[in-house]
Amino acid sequence: MTSLADSVNAFVRPDSYLTLHYRIVLNSGPAAGSVFADTFDGRPATLQMGAGQWAPGMEEALLGREDGTQFSIELPAAQAYGERNPDLLQRVSLDLLAQYTEPGVQFQPGDMVEFSAPNGGRYSGVMKEQGDTWALFDFNHPLAGTDLRVDVSLLGVL
Repeated sequence: MTSLADSVNAFVRPDSYLTLHYRIVLNSGPAAGSVFADTFDGRPATLQMGAGQWAPGMEEALLGREDGTQFSIELPAAQAYGERNPDLLQRVSLDLLAQYTEPGVQFQPGDMVEFSAPNGGRYSGVMKEQGDTWALFDFNHPLAGTDLRVDVSLLGVL
């Protein structure tokens, strides 16, 4: 005998809490074909829809999907993490950098550095290069400008 709860399937809503496996594959750029993140070989992930854990376009692609389903979605950069914004490449003086980091800390190109904003918020940038008096940081999301394929297995929808 099945209960009403057994026959009612859950669908992803804008406020759903999900348990899922996912794989994010880069579909463009110099690393096209490489996997950015993959939970299929480990513990499933949880995702609170609308909490900003995933880009809005990625969440939108989940809406209306039924729990227990597996699917792949392809998203152009504009629908995933957006296009790269050249205004988010910023030079920071080494004096200013030293003022806000622990004494003796040295950064190398490729390092992710967290900064404090005047409003108390925090944001991260990747050091791209360093000159005699400055360092160039990229404050774009690491996946900005990249088309993505996202493979999803929805294990549970609440």
